Amino acid sequence: MIEKSYWLGFSAFSGIGPGKFGKLLEEFGSAEKAWGADSKSLEKMLGKALTPKFIEFRKKFSIPNYENELKKAKVSYLILGDKDYPKLLKKIKKPPFVLYVKGKFDFNSEENERSIAIVGTRKITEYGKSVTESLTADLVNAGFVIVSGLALGVDATAHRTTLGNQGKTIAVLGCGVDCVSPRENTALYNSIIENKGVILSEVPLGEPPSKGSFPSRNRIIAGLSRAVIVTEGASGSGALYTAEDALAANRPVFAVPGPITSSLSKGPNSLIAKGAKLISSAKDVVDDLGFMIKDLSRTAKNLRGETKEEQKIIDLLMNENLHFDEIAKRTGIKSSKLGTVLSMMEMKSVLKAYDGGEFGLV
Repeated sequence: MIEKSYWLGFSAFSGIGPGKFGKLLEEFGSAEKAWGADSKSLEKMLGKALTPKFIEFRKKFSIPNYENELKKAKVSYLILGDKDYPKLLKKIKKPPFVLYVKGKFDFNSEENERSIAIVGTRKITEYGKSVTESLTADLVNAGFVIVSGLALGVDATAHRTTLGNQGKTIAVLGCGVDCVSPRENTALYNSIIENKGVILSEVPLGEPPSKGSFPSRNRIIAGLSRAVIVTEGASGSGALYTAEDALAANRPVFAVPGPITSSLSKGPNSLIAKGAKLISSAKDVVDDLGFMIKDLSRTAKNLRGETKEEQKIIDLLMNENLHFDEIAKRTGIKSSKLGTVLSMMEMKSVLKAYDGGEFGLV
């Protein structure tokens, strides 16, 4: 076996993470030597409780058989020393020493390094869905790869919108890459692979998700991305941990403001209060990151609303700015619904709110 195979063997043992593995390499000089070390030497590094568990695992575990399992499942793997290992991910404090890969993807090409994470709540609202779809579509059309966690809600919306706009997406799992969690996203999982996307995990093949695997997954999502966007989430949302991981890796964090009455806007609102950058459009993100791309702005002549209500408003504001009450009167849209429609159009950078309650096209 080659040195890389022994890295794989250590990754299959749940008691050794990036920190312990790094110390083993430092102590023994190679994964092969660490794998074959005696119990007394291992005990100095792993401790009295973990060492006998590892030795028992080592006796029963066949690295060649495991490599064959990976081949049958069409799963490859990368170790930290591989030239194809994602350069962005390698820069975080404790990158995965083995990364399991389902699908073919060049992480280090110039176009694929332009990656942004979009994360948020599983219990997505209509507001969160509209915001996530709008931001994702514009970023994909601007040439960005979208990274998320394949969870229900914001994650799934970001992945689906990316695929719907012929973009590339990376899904990071808290389980083995051969598992689909949650099961409801099986079709989405398959679609990502079929459309030049990729599924990643540091968790061994066949291992189900656990409570501790999700925080680890979040750091990978942040590490693969040039920036993280949180569109919607409660105050204790896992998306906030992804944002914290991004900050720890010196990556920008963007947050979408939401209604103060919504519990699912407390997460983004709290991030903004702590210094995250408030955004209302994809252009805000692109401008902040300093990428040179095609102009994201649109003119009134080619603007098309995504709904009948939006088109009515666009037609009405083509030549003049109007007050909220006047828009409601002329379009016949109820005030309660109009407020939401106008907010969505503002998020999409279709129109802008002015002082005095007036609205106009961008």
